[in-house]
Amino acid sequence: MTELYPPTEPYDNGMLDVGDGNHVYWEVCGNPKGKPALVVHGGPGLGCSPRHRQDFDPERYQVVLFDQRGCGRSTPPASDLETDMNSNTTEHLLADMEQLREHLGIERWLLSGASWGSTLLLAYAERHPDRVSEIVITGVTTTRRSEIDWLYHGMSRFFPEEWERFRTVPDTHYSDIVAGYARLMDDPDQEVRKRAANEWCAWEDTIISEEPNGTANVFAGRSLDEKLSFVRIASHYFSNGAWLEEGELLRNADRLSDIPGVLIHGRLDLAAPLETAWELDRAWPDAELIVVDDSGHTGSDTMTEYKHSAIERFARS
Repeated sequence: MTELYPPTEPYDNGMLDVGDGNHVYWEVCGNPKGKPALVVHGGPGLGCSPRHRQDFDPERYQVVLFDQRGCGRSTPPASDLETDMNSNTTEHLLADMEQLREHLGIERWLLSGASWGSTLLLAYAERHPDRVSEIVITGVTTTRRSEIDWLYHGMSRFFPEEWERFRTVPDTHYSDIVAGYARLMDDPDQEVRKRAANEWCAWEDTIISEEPNGTANVFAGRSLDEKLSFVRIASHYFSNGAWLEEGELLRNADRLSDIPGVLIHGRLDLAAPLETAWELDRAWPDAELIVVDDSGHTGSDTMTEYKHSAIERFARS
């Protein structure tokens, strides 16, 4: 078992008013004079956790965590049907991150994230390269429509029975499953929303079920409010292609020039096949790709070791 840094408590936290009635929860832990680092959580819609703090040496890093709009401790929660999802898009999240940086008085920060978090931090880094010192990613995604299609259609070839159950929940055409779920998550009947959230989470658990280090019920075991927020946000983002042009993050990878990056990806990752990480590595000259043979999307001790090694190396730069 890879050792994490000891648990730490935030020395500062708050709710940032980002407009549109939204308040984003943030916290800072570690060394107030240390190297700034921002943790960008996955999902979209899963929120950050105390576990994320333990990837950083609290003596050397000033670690910032935040819950993206609508999830975690940010308000209003997406689980509330009255919450307007029109003010929850990738552009809004990028603006929130930059507003948080300015609020905390940070000049530049290291970005760390996984899965959807890698998409969001890449979009931020390409928008604000002068504000990013280094990047560490585990489980590379760019949320292309082809990647979304793989997750919610292509994976059916491995789990046809489970996918048949997943796809029949929204009464819609094969190609419109994700949008169908987004519509269900806006249904005024809570039982309809609850069923859709449960079936989506069951499919997410299925996708990672065969990984060598997978954990049962990662999604289904969450509280009802957490599932409602997660699925409402995820289906909203994915049905809109995260408001990114297809392949945009790969095409604009030249904007990351001079930003050192480490891409750590599991060879056994079915949810996000290695191809995307490989393509990003080729498009970003200052990135180093590390393929972890014993890991899938949920990681492994080996993946954590590589992540900690990269973070420790960048602490000295």
